[in-house]
Amino acid sequence: MVTKSRLKLIKSLSRKKNREQHQLFVVEGYKSIQELTQTNLELEQILVKDGNHHLDHLNVELISKKEMDQISMMKTAPGYLAVFKIPEELDLPNDELVVALDDIKDPGNLGTIIRMCDWFNVRHIICSLETVDVYNPKCVQASMASLGRVSIHYIDLKEYLKKQKLPLYATAMNAPSVYKTTLPKNGILLMGNESAGVSPELLQMGNTISIPSYGAFSTTESLNVATATSILLAEWRRSTIEK
Repeated sequence: MVTKSRLKLIKSLSRKKNREQHQLFVVEGYKSIQELTQTNLELEQILVKDGNHHLDHLNVELISKKEMDQISMMKTAPGYLAVFKIPEELDLPNDELVVALDDIKDPGNLGTIIRMCDWFNVRHIICSLETVDVYNPKCVQASMASLGRVSIHYIDLKEYLKKQKLPLYATAMNAPSVYKTTLPKNGILLMGNESAGVSPELLQMGNTISIPSYGAFSTTESLNVATATSILLAEWRRSTIEK
């Protein structure tokens, strides 16, 4: 039987300070839970609404619909909720393709970027200290199981970039087109804040690239940062596949 105090603790994990205190985060949805159990993340508990059977092959605990609705962090509870331990950070990379994020605020964007990195085999994301918490429920939901395969680091981005020997490519409007840029096999792709872009101070630390617009009469100011990350990673991998 799941105690009321345990349900209260799980509910409290919707807040960052409680996730940090207990070093736990919540995942909802049976597909994400099932796939995350196959990664190196450490599972602590799986709660399932009585009557759901997709995770019967795992060690689950049954709770009522009312209890699930109370602890779910989604508008409509999917009926499957797991608690995982927040992993220890791995060593920072120094010889591969890395994505760095400068002050990304939207958890959905961060979650989608994690999925894109997983797809393009980018194993590390370096986040500024101001970037949204990766274990925010909306970010976890958007990242799906990719969160178990991509390591997220929160550090002083300026200090990190100062010490790097990897070539840096920051995104900026009116910068040289990525399609006309010779990209190295390994490097750092720096993406900026949704509204402000990469901070001027960081832009001066390396090369700049952009995704050109092909609409002669387009009034679109910029691409969504997750969409832009996807396009740039696809081009980076395409152009360096034989290097």
